[in-house]
Amino acid sequence: MQITEFAFVCYAVTDLARARNFYEKVLGFTPGKTWTDGTKGWIEYEVGPHTLAITNMADNWPPSPHGAAVGFEVADFDVAIAELTAAGVKFVIPPCDTPVCRMCIISDPDGSPICIHQRAPVKLPNVG
Repeated sequence: MQITEFAFVCYAVTDLARARNFYEKVLGFTPGKTWTDGTKGWIEYEVGPHTLAITNMADNWPPSPHGAAVGFEVADFDVAIAELTAAGVKFVIPPCDTPVCRMCIISDPDGSPICIHQRAPVKLPNVG
């Protein structure tokens, strides 16, 4: 077997309308491929060359703050933090600087973790 890429990252949600509001209004994603019968559904969002999906189709797959997490790279970390704060989003790990990035962890409405991330600029060594 040769895996060439990942097809999608998917988060389980309990309330599809509430989750769509968060992912579309707070995070600004535009829905792509969508299947819903009104209460159950699968919604895909194209994020660069990747796909994030949300679903409430599997009753035996509940959301969990202890599962996998996706990290979203942002163009302007300070603007992202201001927008998330204004929207009342819960910060699990507050904004912080590390030697390699600026980051924070937020929760979606079901408690699933999302990393908001901005890589630190690459420092080139002085050659002289």
